[in-house]
Amino acid sequence: MSPAEATPDPAAVTPGPADAGPGAQVCHLYRLRPGAEAEYERRHAEIWPEMSALLDEAGIYDYHIYRHGLLLVCVLRTRHGFRYADRVTGASAVQRRWTQSLAHLFAEIADADGEPLWAYPVFHHAGRPPAD
Repeated sequence: MSPAEATPDPAAVTPGPADAGPGAQVCHLYRLRPGAEAEYERRHAEIWPEMSALLDEAGIYDYHIYRHGLLLVCVLRTRHGFRYADRVTGASAVQRRWTQSLAHLFAEIADADGEPLWAYPVFHHAGRPPAD
């Protein structure tokens, strides 16, 4: 295996939003309060249509949230880069209402400096697509 095969493709996996251009993957973490798991899952199963529309407007796609106990792992891509998506969602009253409606469920959403809990890639295996 060559070093290039073992190194993540920076265009496909980005360690945070600062340079996350179109299509780059971004990952951040949240920690729920004990007992909040069921409500968090229910709320996302019933996402507001206007919140889903805002994600589309911001160019957010391929968005997954995984849960392990109280830890949430959020992975997404953006059509126009993360900064654009962040500006669109940050300016939205819908986003503010959604965030406020979930705030009581979270134990941790940012570090001591107020920065999101960005997860940094350490490995990427693109593999081969399945044969047709």
